[in-house]
Amino acid sequence: MRKWIAMISLASMAAVTAGCSTWDNLSRAEKGAVIGAGAGAAVGSQVGDGGALNTLGGAAVGGVIGHEVGRRTN
Repeated sequence: MRKWIAMISLASMAAVTAGCSTWDNLSRAEKGAVIGAGAGAAVGSQVGDGGALNTLGGAAVGGVIGHEVGRRTN
């Protein structure tokens, strides 16, 4: 079951990345949030029991951290 969740997470990250075809119009903070949310979802799906709540929580935390990191780098 964990392998399926990991594969779905990776596929979701690929879809989000491909969906950012207007990447040039995003600020550094927004780019950081997208990357952080994808990475957080992948890590969150592997933590604990691998449930949807862990994946969503990881995406939320990763998005916030990515946004802050992107905002502070110039």
